[in-house]
Amino acid sequence: MSNCRYLINSCIHQTYDILDFRTTQSSKTRSYYVRCQNSFDQTLDGENGGNRKLKILIAGGGIGRLVLALAAKHEGFEVQVFEKDLSAVRGEGQHRGPIQLVSSALEVLEAIDENVAKQIKEAGCVTGNRTTGYADGLSGEWIIKFDLSSPAVSRGLPLTLVICRMALQDILLNAVGLDIVRNKSKVVDFLEDPSKVTVILEDGQQYDGEVLVGADGIWSKVRAKLFGEREAKYSTYTSYSGVTNFVPPYIDSVAYRIFLGLNQCFVATDVGNGKIQWFANHKEQPMSNDPPEGKKKRLLEKFGNWCPEVVTLIQKTPESMILRRDIYDRDMIYTWGAGRVTLLGDAAHPMQPNLGQGGCMAIEVCYRLIHLSLACSIMQPACQKNGNKLRYFSHVLISHYLGDFVCAGLLPTYT
Repeated sequence: MSNCRYLINSCIHQTYDILDFRTTQSSKTRSYYVRCQNSFDQTLDGENGGNRKLKILIAGGGIGRLVLALAAKHEGFEVQVFEKDLSAVRGEGQHRGPIQLVSSALEVLEAIDENVAKQIKEAGCVTGNRTTGYADGLSGEWIIKFDLSSPAVSRGLPLTLVICRMALQDILLNAVGLDIVRNKSKVVDFLEDPSKVTVILEDGQQYDGEVLVGADGIWSKVRAKLFGEREAKYSTYTSYSGVTNFVPPYIDSVAYRIFLGLNQCFVATDVGNGKIQWFANHKEQPMSNDPPEGKKKRLLEKFGNWCPEVVTLIQKTPESMILRRDIYDRDMIYTWGAGRVTLLGDAAHPMQPNLGQGGCMAIEVCYRLIHLSLACSIMQPACQKNGNKLRYFSHVLISHYLGDFVCAGLLPTYT
């Protein structure tokens, strides 16, 4: 697989045309064949008579789609992001809390834009230099501890950090630019023909491009159009989240801890500036309601007999700083795109917050997606001779091939 990545990256960065891409699979191995042709006499500058890079349309303006737009912008693509409500994007952090960025995701951000990565590291709180792991919810005793520092340091990678979701989105939005991100623009449908894909907005406006990336979340309209309307599944869990101005005595040694119990969990992390953020999941019927000023009382009923570390954090959190939302999921799908359209992030693979990898996976996929799109751009003269060629490579390289990487765990990971 490393050889395959090397060959594809060589074709991309050394200006080769990818003439053929095939896979064969036996019972134990999968082989990838890439045939390239030197094309130093060509240019990706359309104004100079060379190949024109793809125009990429992105539905949604959250973290994954903003990273994708930033990577596309730096590679010279024409890119347009359609977001239904930027105030909701920024406000999402109130409901979903800070986001953990592991070393591999930070390395990808550095590769995309060093200045943006620097801003993120300055705004975040490093947690990878302290103890992280699972603990028993009742006793508080450690079950297992994770070493996030040694693997990162040995590979020269940034340490894992936690950052406010709204701060991260603002950094990314400013870097991408409001000229690229269209506010109040909800994608509700799309049309596709052999030469382009057209997005249709809620107000009836239409925009054309070569590729559409549906990054519009778990309730994705793009996914529904691709694979049919299917109801999201309630996970059987509801989640409370809170932020408290409280510095526990163990803060210098413990950064991130997941307390486990029967049908319950409680996750707490240092987020810097004298604050601890936490979320608590427990089994509950969907759309249940708490009485006014009753969220803290409900939590203490559910977690009141847990260890002091958990109970204290709940008690120290003001009622106004506790939010509640039900957690939904979807059945796995094994292809994330068709033709000129592919999916990204929760639109493709919703991930529950207790896994702590949804944002990081989306960031890593963005990097690979843009470089595979570069391969498609370089191939355009050959594709023009065969109208189906671009559709074939868009599907295979961007959707199926990328889906294989992620589902098989073959995207680069370093922690």
